[in-house]
Amino acid sequence: MKKKEIKILLVDDEQDILEIIGYNLSQEGYQVFTASNGREAVEKAQKELPNLIILDVMMPEMDGMEACEHIRKIPSLQNTIITFLTARGEDYSQVAGFDAGADDYITKPVKPKVLVSKVKALLRRVKEESQGDVLNVGDIEINREEYKIVKDGVEIVLPRKEFELFYLLASKPGKVFKREEILDKVWGNEVVVGGRTIDVHIRKLREKIGDEWFKTIKGVGYKLDL
Repeated sequence: MKKKEIKILLVDDEQDILEIIGYNLSQEGYQVFTASNGREAVEKAQKELPNLIILDVMMPEMDGMEACEHIRKIPSLQNTIITFLTARGEDYSQVAGFDAGADDYITKPVKPKVLVSKVKALLRRVKEESQGDVLNVGDIEINREEYKIVKDGVEIVLPRKEFELFYLLASKPGKVFKREEILDKVWGNEVVVGGRTIDVHIRKLREKIGDEWFKTIKGVGYKLDL
């Protein structure tokens, strides 16, 4: 996917942040859209279908957490990458952010060049999938090209990171994937995430797919248990 085809929605109630960050991302060749509160962000996301949303947490009308939860319920935005933009010292929990459906977070103040670098790392996940393979594990069909999971004839909608984590585990049922390997293959070396990120996503997969599918290997990692 070319840069000019990539859409980024930048959401913040501070106009100077929208202007500075928006300018730097536009200079990189991305299509940049802006919103100044969570409610406007949800509306604009539905209209523009961005590949990446950079979402401030503390905003009027609707905060970033609530906006993220709303966005994650929209089928056409399931594969959109969402990263929170949070001020140092804000009452913000990484786990709460991942629970809301975020893929990552960026702490501000952040230098424009650093943010652009972070955005590039996140957008590596937007590359079009060349493989159209379908995995069948037990009674579950996993279509990587369509980011679709069907269990017992019922489609299960998963956010991008949950899908990629499940696909990784399902690619080799019974194999124990170490935490470091999971972070590398699902989040990438460039993206720094909290230590509990994997645990949060596994918990969500247990709730949606079934607890019996996932086995924790203490101190090592996880595997898909058939």
